[in-house]
Amino acid sequence: MDKNQKGIELLQEGKWEEALKLFTEQIEEKPEEPAAYINFGHVLAEMNDTDRALRFYEKAVEVAPLSSAAHYALGSFYFSHERFEEAAQSFEKAIRSGMEEADSFFMLGLSFLYLDQTVMALPYLMRAVELDENDTEARFQFALALAKTDQYEEAEKNLQMVIGQDPVHADAFYNLGVLYAGHFENTQKAHEYFDQTLAIQPDHVLAGYGKKLLEKAE
Repeated sequence: MDKNQKGIELLQEGKWEEALKLFTEQIEEKPEEPAAYINFGHVLAEMNDTDRALRFYEKAVEVAPLSSAAHYALGSFYFSHERFEEAAQSFEKAIRSGMEEADSFFMLGLSFLYLDQTVMALPYLMRAVELDENDTEARFQFALALAKTDQYEEAEKNLQMVIGQDPVHADAFYNLGVLYAGHFENTQKAHEYFDQTLAIQPDHVLAGYGKKLLEKAE
């Protein structure tokens, strides 16, 4: 077992200082490998030492500019600190470096969503769903992006798949209610979906508001 793997095990056991010691040794022995820098960054991020964590993630990219894991780690750091433009750039580099996995496409798509660039987000969210059909959250975000770009039938189909996978996904039921109230103009179905939302999450403010609007219009 190498020192990175042992360090990760120590982290899982809550032995942070021992883990950091191993990561430091690994960096000294193999300064050209990114894994120890990434792991060191993870520990510092957990300790809320964000400035130093960022430096370690950047160092991982510097020593291994073709490392998809290094770019993904840096992107995740940026995303968690709401630096979505930089996050998108890093996730894009991770994909170009070979990380063609559902999660990397999902995080890139989500970054574009938070930047209000829905059209840019769509193909990446679609690819995430293609690679992992059981990723409910990716499919939900994909459905929202479809609705935002006026692809209502496809949005409805994907939201139905979300509630099929997760029968207590309150926000999926709510958005189905919105679709049926607005685009499909079926108030009965909209009522049903808002009611289902509130049955799952009684304090869902938007569903309660949507239901009141429907009642006023009747």
